[in-house]
Amino acid sequence: MTKTNYITAEEAVKMVKSGDRVFLHGSAATPTIVITALQNRYQELRNVELVSITTLGDSNFNDEKYNDSFFFNSLFVSANSRAAVNSSHGDYVPVFLSEIPLLFNDDFLPIDVAILQVSEPDKHGYCTLGTSVDVAKAALDNAKKVIAQVNPNMPRTHGDGFIHTSKLDAMIWHKSDLPEVDYSSKANDAIVAISKNVTSLIDDGSTLQLGIGSIPDQVLKNLTNHKNLGLHTEMLSDGVIPLIESGVINNINKKLNKGKSVTSFMVGTKKLYDFVDDNPSIRVMNINYVNDTSIIRQNPKVIAINSAIELDLTGQVCADSIGTFQYSGIGGQMDFIRGASLSPGGKPIIALPSVTNKGISRITPFLKQGAGVVTTRGHVHWVVTEYGKVNLFGKSLKQRGKALIEIAHPDHRESLEKAFFERYGSF
Repeated sequence: MTKTNYITAEEAVKMVKSGDRVFLHGSAATPTIVITALQNRYQELRNVELVSITTLGDSNFNDEKYNDSFFFNSLFVSANSRAAVNSSHGDYVPVFLSEIPLLFNDDFLPIDVAILQVSEPDKHGYCTLGTSVDVAKAALDNAKKVIAQVNPNMPRTHGDGFIHTSKLDAMIWHKSDLPEVDYSSKANDAIVAISKNVTSLIDDGSTLQLGIGSIPDQVLKNLTNHKNLGLHTEMLSDGVIPLIESGVINNINKKLNKGKSVTSFMVGTKKLYDFVDDNPSIRVMNINYVNDTSIIRQNPKVIAINSAIELDLTGQVCADSIGTFQYSGIGGQMDFIRGASLSPGGKPIIALPSVTNKGISRITPFLKQGAGVVTTRGHVHWVVTEYGKVNLFGKSLKQRGKALIEIAHPDHRESLEKAFFERYGSF
């Protein structure tokens, strides 16, 4: 592409008009330079609705000066939008990650402008959505106008994320580092113990789904002696690299995408972004494919590892809110919990520390008032803490309560037993 094909971010965002709905590419692909240019128009724009999943980088949507200009309607809340979402100038849409494309495809949330970050065009004029195909491909396909930040540091990825420059209404050339997240040094004693308990549930030949965080990262470190693992996961991070390079993850037992690692987006360090660049063994695909339970269940021994903010004694999982305060989102937890439970030999796992950083028990008699139930007690199977692992499937309410108390923090077991007694009349 010649330099004449590119314009400035300031010129590009003039496409956005008051009252528009604007999709923002997320995670490591957050197009911060274009977002900043858009935010700089706050004095002239009114009631622009911003729609996105997790956004990273320097973008900040919480500043009150944007209140009259932008309304942040989040599909998965992140730190740089959390205050806005929980104010009168934002909101949250409870939705399974797998179904977000339906919001765009079926005009529940028609997109006026999509703002993306893409890899540089190849000799045929094709860019890719790089680190995040997820819901961005559906937004791209349905947007009336598309603005793309072209970044030579964005990896060129294989899968569903290809887009020809003829489909882009504006391109901005901006070379910058992608945001990095590194969980490798964040494991404490509890995380190490949890990961060992989770690892004990993973058989050779399993297909892995791992969320983001220190627990999944530590689990991956424990799998070096496993054999013939597969990877079909909503997201991936640096921890998969040594397992793929050593052949522990080889995907030979998968029924779909045999020999290929499948993900929808990735967040990690530059090492990860370099690893996936033009790597044909990694497929970055649409979220409505990756997180489709009918796809997930076809792979053998699916291990779905997810976490929770709190879990009550009946097995209800709150993973997206602290009481009424919207902290994150439903995401893909239910997609994979259900998909794993339907997979031959699959194990859906909720793994969490027994207490918060302030020592408050995460296993509780009741969820906080206003808390959202992301995973129902009918869907929960394995629950793992640093004190053990229990399978709730097939257990009655009383059996569940007793089993969960056994893996709660010792400092809180007496109070949980008291709550159990008050509810059921015996222990």
